[in-house]
Amino acid sequence: MGGTGGSVEERVAEAVRAGDEAVFAGLADACRHELRVHCYRMLGSFTDAEDLVQETLLRAWRGREGFAGRSSFRAWLYGIATHACLDALDRPARRREIAVAVDSSGGSADSAPAEVPWLQPCPDALLDLAAPADGEPEAAAIARETVELAFLAAIQHLPPRQRAVLILRDVAGWSARETSGALEMSVASVKSALQRARATLREKLPERRAEWRAATGPGEEERALLRRYVDASRRADLSELAALLREDARQTMPPDRLVFDGRAAILDMWRPVLEGDRAWGEWHSVPFAANRQPAVANYVRRPGEEVYTAVNIDVLCVVGGLIAEITTFGPETLPAAGLRLTLPPGDALM
Repeated sequence: MGGTGGSVEERVAEAVRAGDEAVFAGLADACRHELRVHCYRMLGSFTDAEDLVQETLLRAWRGREGFAGRSSFRAWLYGIATHACLDALDRPARRREIAVAVDSSGGSADSAPAEVPWLQPCPDALLDLAAPADGEPEAAAIARETVELAFLAAIQHLPPRQRAVLILRDVAGWSARETSGALEMSVASVKSALQRARATLREKLPERRAEWRAATGPGEEERALLRRYVDASRRADLSELAALLREDARQTMPPDRLVFDGRAAILDMWRPVLEGDRAWGEWHSVPFAANRQPAVANYVRRPGEEVYTAVNIDVLCVVGGLIAEITTFGPETLPAAGLRLTLPPGDALM
């Protein structure tokens, strides 16, 4: 980097404004994973978040002459990413509407995740890339309970600008003044929006969320339960699966807006898929972690087929040593977790 005058921050800002591609790329790459998580929170969709990171960096490069260096490069990118997400949420092609969820009888059901059909999981392997070392100022952006599915689904119920205020203030830890500058709002408007957002969040988050463990990844008890869940799923053992569920367990399916309340309802839904003449085939499950929760990729080899094909992803919430909630997604995000969409029989035996 040329020049010897000025502080490091001033020289960085000067290099960015001058179009130094190497400096810009280095700074952008250092923020890329964290930006993806920020966009993921704003949008609730892992796929859309990937697209918006690229949009953010393109906007930043095009607008590099506007980087004055009054804030850090990271904060500057956060502001650009937030505006890019707000613009995306306002486009007719990407506008998302909260849907009415239904229970197993076809009646309306109250479930924040099931009401957000575009909700997708984020593999822990990618969250880890975004997590700074413990003790660094940005650590709270990943370590706090703001990547759990319950939180992500709840904030999707907020109007986009309230959502942005909540994320910047309560997740990124920005001050009201910093947030007002980034969002071009008055400080009073930021405070009002945050108050309304927090009130809505309290209504949408599960009552027993306080019982959940900190969002630092599955603990040993959860991993042990996950192993039992995987083994029972592979054997299509409904009795063992039933033993792993709380009586008041709930399974939600955001893509289909379905809710199954209670152990009995869940087992009634699983039974024809796993047992009897209508069973789908031979099952195989692979454990991993998503949203700091234990997760399972489920595969099935149907009669006459040679390979196992991914069917869905189950993300588990464990309370008191039993499964309290299962959120089931399509398999589309498995490659991001390093998992394949099909498995040959040999791999499924491992």
